[in-house]
Amino acid sequence: MANRKVLVTGSGTGIGRGIALAFAAEGADVAFHYAHSGKGAEEGVGQAREMGARAQAFKADFDDAASAAALGREAVEFLGGLDVLVNNAGITMNRPFEAVAIEQFDRLYHVNIRAQFFLTQSVLPALLKADQGVITNITSIHAFAGFPEHAVYAGTKGAIVAYTRALAMELAPKGIRVNAIAPGAVAVESHYDVIKDYDPKAFGSAIPIGFEGQPRDIGRVAVFLASEDARYIVGQTLVVDGGTTSRMSFENVSRQAHDMRFGKGYVPGV
Repeated sequence: MANRKVLVTGSGTGIGRGIALAFAAEGADVAFHYAHSGKGAEEGVGQAREMGARAQAFKADFDDAASAAALGREAVEFLGGLDVLVNNAGITMNRPFEAVAIEQFDRLYHVNIRAQFFLTQSVLPALLKADQGVITNITSIHAFAGFPEHAVYAGTKGAIVAYTRALAMELAPKGIRVNAIAPGAVAVESHYDVIKDYDPKAFGSAIPIGFEGQPRDIGRVAVFLASEDARYIVGQTLVVDGGTTSRMSFENVSRQAHDMRFGKGYVPGV
């Protein structure tokens, strides 16, 4: 990745920051993005610079497509071009189907799919100028397996899978490869805030491989997809989940009552 120019959205925390730092560790220059607090993104920038990378953090509200498009232009200007775009930014929410409000539905679709669509459109000219431009979209295993109270979130992630395939067919003849990554459970900061008595080891024991993934696990796959080693991979979604979606399960776990509330603080009415 030496001298490659990379933009990773939603890279102030969690998977996004893990991806951005994985690129920096391989010699890329990186534009970080955050939507609210810039603390995590700035910390990531500092770590990337310690690795010798050029890095800077940019703020953009992904509920606003114009703001997302502006981020693309600002990042391209800072980097002096663009080789790799990783569309990672996204939000989640669990809510009973019958209780979902229109503004909640709109917020998730705006942030998770509409923003990345128009951001990608804004940086397309720069990617076309790059030698083997790459777009990697981050979706989720929720695109492939159902879970109660996640109909809205899963819908956005399924849309990313379909959009990735279609865009890949349109851009492959122009020299741009488009793929996606579907992470399973990955240990991120929000787990400690949302999941009562969160225990990474106990949580990981429910995953076939026996542990929960780390942001760097997704970062390494993102770097691979952007590399020459992946030059023949086009329009695919790589599932990186420790075996979660490969297991046939008849357990009643998903029917148990719980008090988790993803979306609090950034989705209206949660």
